[in-house]
Amino acid sequence: MLKKSLFLMLFSFALNCHANSNFADLEKLFSQWRAFELAPLHNSAPDYRQETFAKRRPQWAEFKAQLLSFDKSDWSTPQQVDWFVFLAELNGYDFNERILRPWQRDPAFYSQVWTYKSDVPAHEGPTPHYVTELWTYEFPLSDAEQQRLTQDLSRIKPFHAQGKINLTGNAKELWVAGIRDIKAQHQVLLELAPKLKDTGNKKLLDTLQQATESTAEFAQWLEQQSTSKTGPSGLGAEQYTWYQQHVHLLPMTWEDEVRLLQRELDRAWSSLKLEEHRNRDLPQQVAAKNAEEYDALANRSAAYFLQWLDEKEIVTVADYFKPALYARLGSFVPEATRNFFYIGSHFDPTPLYSHFYHWFELAIMENDPNPRAVRTGALLYNIFDSRNEGTATAVEEIFMHAGLYDNNPRSREIVYIMLAQRAARGLGSLYAHANQMTMEKAGEIHMNYTPRGWMKTEKELLIFEQHLYLRQPGYGTSYVTGKALLDHAMAEKARIDEEQGKAFKLKNFFDELNRIGSVPIAMGTWEMTGIKPAFLDQVEAEARK
Repeated sequence: MLKKSLFLMLFSFALNCHANSNFADLEKLFSQWRAFELAPLHNSAPDYRQETFAKRRPQWAEFKAQLLSFDKSDWSTPQQVDWFVFLAELNGYDFNERILRPWQRDPAFYSQVWTYKSDVPAHEGPTPHYVTELWTYEFPLSDAEQQRLTQDLSRIKPFHAQGKINLTGNAKELWVAGIRDIKAQHQVLLELAPKLKDTGNKKLLDTLQQATESTAEFAQWLEQQSTSKTGPSGLGAEQYTWYQQHVHLLPMTWEDEVRLLQRELDRAWSSLKLEEHRNRDLPQQVAAKNAEEYDALANRSAAYFLQWLDEKEIVTVADYFKPALYARLGSFVPEATRNFFYIGSHFDPTPLYSHFYHWFELAIMENDPNPRAVRTGALLYNIFDSRNEGTATAVEEIFMHAGLYDNNPRSREIVYIMLAQRAARGLGSLYAHANQMTMEKAGEIHMNYTPRGWMKTEKELLIFEQHLYLRQPGYGTSYVTGKALLDHAMAEKARIDEEQGKAFKLKNFFDELNRIGSVPIAMGTWEMTGIKPAFLDQVEAEARK
């Protein structure tokens, strides 16, 4: 009955809908869509109950019908890109409701307290609305901040109550791994209590206690329920492909990604061995032994990196790049507790600082936001992953080839180790999503195919990454798929420049990439080159069925 009434509503809408070519109306509609996408509240918590989605479904369908009614035949390429990004978000909402359903399958979705700022435009993975961004608070808290934190924490208990109703899924690995996230939140709340004790704010302290007790009880409930969970956690290769193409606007199938990541894993290993051969007569790198040595190394590396970017005309280095990078230099970690990234950074943090191009992009969003309404903030559903994670990974090797390590060739080895790790973990995540192997087996690929045993030293990172990639399809591969697509963008731009008798300039390329913003890299390539990706016609055709 619901499907029939929905069809009649859309049919009626279509009959009365005239094609609209006014792009300003699309931006207005996008603003309305974003207001709608924010979950309504139920007992002060975001509402992901099935009956609520059923009530909201016709509104989503109307947004889609209105988007499809636009006549974009005379629009500029940037305007058409915005149209497709809008469609991708609508597809993301639909896919989440029908297939991914994190509120039903994924207990980690009910973790609401974040202690750190993400290095990409929004938090990685499915994240509920109205989370507590604990990292935004400065202690001791002002009266206004105490009130804000009280409101934030007040959502935790009713959200857990809703979770016990919503969580009917049977994804065993997501369920078991998600308990770890809830227990981690409990520890964070326990550690928050001493910071709030001196406020004397009874309402805040009582709310914190309720949130803490609720989190502990919710974790216990999840553990009790976990014994009955027996189902797979992956989406299957077919659903994975649909999601990548229609939501993340990535022109690849699951099979394409397997081939690419295996190729990049092989290339990273072979290139590493060639670098080791070339450097065989050079002394081995020595890791920083204490905090003083690490701090000196980090500051020296960051200063050189920024100077190199500027002097070698790699990208326009804005004034705010330096504080963005220097806030993330890291600190000394004892050898016994170093994870993969800390191992490399204690030899030379410059390869990691290249990946910290992330923080330059976030600084651009904060200091010089994109004027286009669709691109001003973070895209929903991690649609930005191929652009942001792909770029951050691509520049590690691009900067290396451009000469960043000419005076420190051993650091080229670190670049290939980092690439191998990302290819290995992404390859494992693909097999996990296809339900061809468990998350644990995917982790073994991740661990065993990372050179020098650097993923075998500290298991928390391994669990965190594989769990995230099982929760968020496509994220584990986005580092390498996005990198490959950025290579394609550079190749096409260079080819077009050559045909037009112009010199390709790396600085112009990265400045234009930054100007375009954090849209999927295939969309940015279209805008940069004027060549529309062929797969978009199929994406649009399916949307109009």
